[in-house]
Amino acid sequence: MLFDLDDTLLNRDHAVDNLFFMILEECYEDVKHSARIEMLEKFRVYDKRSYGNGDKTKVLESLFDEFPPKYRLPHTDIQDFWNNHFPHCFSINQNTINIVNTIKRQVKVGIITNGSTQRQNAKILQTDLNHCFDIIIISEEVGFSKPDKRIFELALNKMNVQPEAALFVGDDIERDIGGCQNANIKGIWFNPHLYKNDTAIKPYAEIHSFDSLLRYIK
Repeated sequence: MLFDLDDTLLNRDHAVDNLFFMILEECYEDVKHSARIEMLEKFRVYDKRSYGNGDKTKVLESLFDEFPPKYRLPHTDIQDFWNNHFPHCFSINQNTINIVNTIKRQVKVGIITNGSTQRQNAKILQTDLNHCFDIIIISEEVGFSKPDKRIFELALNKMNVQPEAALFVGDDIERDIGGCQNANIKGIWFNPHLYKNDTAIKPYAEIHSFDSLLRYIK
């Protein structure tokens, strides 16, 4: 069984919120509660716009432009701030670890994630996921990313598993589910927020909680 990382194994939304509060402490002073809420909502919007883009400079620059801080990080330092601090904003749900370990007792498990090698490795080490998985594939490291079928085929080759014997679990209907289906792997759509599927992609299954994965292990 293969897994996506962000918003599947890890709750990226919580990490974004944690990073915002680090920025608030680093760059702002005496911000009222109502203003904090507004700033956080805007920060989430700016982050969503940049999702999939390795350069996060625009996220913080947009926040600083709309809400001028007491101390503004220099443009040249923003990316380093993000790279160094964002991975440490992640935590792992113990229930997720328990489920992965239960699955691992029966089948091989791996991670396929898009993103920079530095940041994705740091997240994985921060949450000790490196101890749970047989293989971990990061797009920047291998030269292609989801939904390119080659990244899924690489995982199959590394695990010595045929596509019909594999499942992929991910939250992104196009990158994760569409991508794995390009490699003839059945895709399980992890959809805890009950988003509507407006694409032509039909997942093998849809789950709303991680516990539901256990029924697909035979």
